[in-house]
Amino acid sequence: MINRQRLRELHIGMRNVKTASAATLCALVYLLMDRNPTFACIGAVFGTGKDVAHSWLNGGNRLFGTIIGGFLGMGLFRIYIIFYPDGGMHALMLPLLFVGIIVLILASQLFNWPGAIHPGGVMLCILLFNQPVDSYVSYSLARMLDTGFGVVVAILINVLLPRERLQKILHVLSGGRYKPEEHPGAVSE
Repeated sequence: MINRQRLRELHIGMRNVKTASAATLCALVYLLMDRNPTFACIGAVFGTGKDVAHSWLNGGNRLFGTIIGGFLGMGLFRIYIIFYPDGGMHALMLPLLFVGIIVLILASQLFNWPGAIHPGGVMLCILLFNQPVDSYVSYSLARMLDTGFGVVVAILINVLLPRERLQKILHVLSGGRYKPEEHPGAVSE
């Protein structure tokens, strides 16, 4: 059942607008390049925080995890195809995954970026279990670049559109109907 009080609290806040702007900008750029924007948009969504510091933290988690998981996955997959050049699923994947997750966690701890563990683990699993032998390197590098692009766009959106500036823009665009003072401490901000 929908809580009526929560329903009355719903609104489009600054972070909503910045997140949608960052993802849409990524999609536009990628569509103009005739490339799939999925991972750039994911990077933008993860990378948008309430301010630049939060964007750096959230986006950094995603980017750093993707980079660690990507390079680690490429190395482990390379070892795997020495024994199974045609790829496929074999029991060797299990110890490689185990070692990979341990190294990923240690690397994230070493660089003091524990938030990188989850996205790094996702990248590692995608590489080990979903990539053909002939595309695991190009796939990894493309995901790192796409994620980096999305995170950079999210950070730029937060730099170029801080809360105060975005509120003024929305006020003007809405013909004065948007009133920032009506949502000063909203949860989604």
